Amino acid sequence: MVAPFRGRQSDGEPGTTSADDRYVPTHGNGGYQVESYELDLDYRVNSNRLSGKATITAFATQALSRLSFDLAGLRVSKVSVNGRRPQRYVHRSGKLHVTPAAPIMDGAEFTVEVQYGGNPKPEDSPWGELGWEELTEGVIVASQPSGAATWFPCNDHPGDKAHYRITITTDSPYQVVANGRLVSRRVKASRTTWVFDQAAPMATYLATVQIGRYDAVDLATSPVTTRGVLPAAQIRDFKVDFGRQQDMMKLFCRQFGPYPFGSYTVVVTDDDLEIPLEAQAISVFGSNHVDGRRTSERLVAHELAHQWFGNSLTPASWQHIWLNEGFACYAEWLWSEESRGLTADQQVSKAHTRLKNLPQDLMLSDPGPELMFDDRLYKRGAITLHALRKHLGDEAFFNLLRAWTRNYRHGSVTTADFIALATNFSPDEEALRHLFAAWLDSYQLPPLPRKRS
Repeated sequence: MVAPFRGRQSDGEPGTTSADDRYVPTHGNGGYQVESYELDLDYRVNSNRLSGKATITAFATQALSRLSFDLAGLRVSKVSVNGRRPQRYVHRSGKLHVTPAAPIMDGAEFTVEVQYGGNPKPEDSPWGELGWEELTEGVIVASQPSGAATWFPCNDHPGDKAHYRITITTDSPYQVVANGRLVSRRVKASRTTWVFDQAAPMATYLATVQIGRYDAVDLATSPVTTRGVLPAAQIRDFKVDFGRQQDMMKLFCRQFGPYPFGSYTVVVTDDDLEIPLEAQAISVFGSNHVDGRRTSERLVAHELAHQWFGNSLTPASWQHIWLNEGFACYAEWLWSEESRGLTADQQVSKAHTRLKNLPQDLMLSDPGPELMFDDRLYKRGAITLHALRKHLGDEAFFNLLRAWTRNYRHGSVTTADFIALATNFSPDEEALRHLFAAWLDSYQLPPLPRKRS
């Protein structure tokens, strides 16, 4: 089953921002759910000039006399609702507020077209600069959790997933990567138009465009078509560093269930990146992660695992971020065990020892915006899964993970959803709930579970 979008109703004026998500309170809008984004973009690399037309199809979850979208740093030139000029629109402080010529009825489908442009740039946030960013030659888009609005008008909330069709025209020497299947590529004079279609529902923060002077390398066709897109000078080292990625793919398909998308692309930028990042069916690494010695192999596993945990199964709100990062971190340890590195038990013991000596002020089930990307959340989330594995046993634990990815495929999920599903795999529901309460709802780090015999 696909879990429905747990849409946020607005407080007061229909279609305005709802403040019930305190993690990113200035992003996301109530009153509607997006069905599709059709983005037609034109980008000039040398001048960092973006011109765009966004066609947003949505349906109202309440009667709307006004509706709002997130859009930051770009100028709006024209808006229409269902083909008509709106009564009014105002664009300020990262919000586009639109008053349609006629109210939109509860349950009605509607289409909004926005023409816009300017020089896109990252948006400052508590987690650093996010969104559309110039590279030395090209572009990287890193939006988690709130950078999508730097390049298209959207309902920027992780629980509102939609279909995307992204058309981007740019200078011909550059390779373009975006989410979904490459539908067409047309060259005209010195410019190339790329069209991508992402049929699987996708959250705004997972939408991306990557542009650079890259070569494409085919890596594998089974069990998943996989390729690399990267500077030519990096290809030899890349083939070493990502040489075992297909073995990871086979392992994760066994343990987590079928890969949830049609293909997988790894982009390596020509610039250094502090950390790699995931997008839907895409991972992006910096040139510093490629050295020909597999130094960053745990990150290769981490980003791949996000395709199941974070991209197919997306948190309904940022409170549930451990369902992304705890699972991806545990996937690192599963790969370590599989590839004859440290066992999962050894990884857990090492991480637990470190966490014991750090402040005990993080609650996994509700870490707060300040700690949602804290490394302690990643490690404690992974240890929680190992404790659950000890409680259930390997067969039931991996059956649970496969049921989790199958039942909520391409949906929005919460911690409560995972706990409820886990009860179906435990012979002792009371002990299971005690385990979750200790690891998820307490600040104090619990002791390690007993080692397997």
